[in-house]
Amino acid sequence: MPKVLIVEDEYNIAYVLKMQLEQEHMLVDVVYKGNEALNRLRVQPYDLIILDWILPDIPGLEVCRQYRSRGGNSPILMLTGKGSIEEKAAGLDAGADDYLPKPFHPTELMARIRALLRRPAAMAPQVLRVRDLELDASTLQVTRAGCQIELTPKEMRILELLMRNPNKSFTPNAILARAWGSEALSSVETVRTHVKTLRRKLGDSEENPLIRTARGLGYRLVSNSSEADRSEVPSRFFT
Repeated sequence: MPKVLIVEDEYNIAYVLKMQLEQEHMLVDVVYKGNEALNRLRVQPYDLIILDWILPDIPGLEVCRQYRSRGGNSPILMLTGKGSIEEKAAGLDAGADDYLPKPFHPTELMARIRALLRRPAAMAPQVLRVRDLELDASTLQVTRAGCQIELTPKEMRILELLMRNPNKSFTPNAILARAWGSEALSSVETVRTHVKTLRRKLGDSEENPLIRTARGLGYRLVSNSSEADRSEVPSRFFT
């Protein structure tokens, strides 16, 4: 479930883009200025950035340069009304991965987005397995011991994060940054509630838990029951 940042000052375009990507089961944040984008990129990871060239404060080209200069490596798709070869070359030289002039067709946009999202994840497995739990990232289906489990998009993203990083702990704040957008009401308590519900849906047990919590470290998905130690307590004490 990719997480995408849209940087676009035209509200109608931003809204349509957000709706289109959310229909494709993507998690989407929207900002309308270049400095807002740079501030967001300092604290939150994204799988893709859709960046407009003309913004009300600093150009998208400068956003791209600054992001790359500090080590940002997420794919960037630049949207612009500027269509000359020289301008396209300037965007690519600044660090953009692809360039799409306005107006564009939604089908072409989605094809380019899918292509960019495949690049960093080309070697990442689409079917994840931990013990008797399986998640197919391409179909968003989860099964445990062969039985299908229905999850919400947020629960799915939390589970995918934990399954791609078995035995690695994530604090509630780290999960919040990766699994949520910029919703003002989101908090670490929201994360704890979702983890509690996720454990219930997975049929997780205290005797042989999948999700464990280490005080001060956060949640982790244990690949083997022997991975849990006495420093950990079951997640229900923190949810």
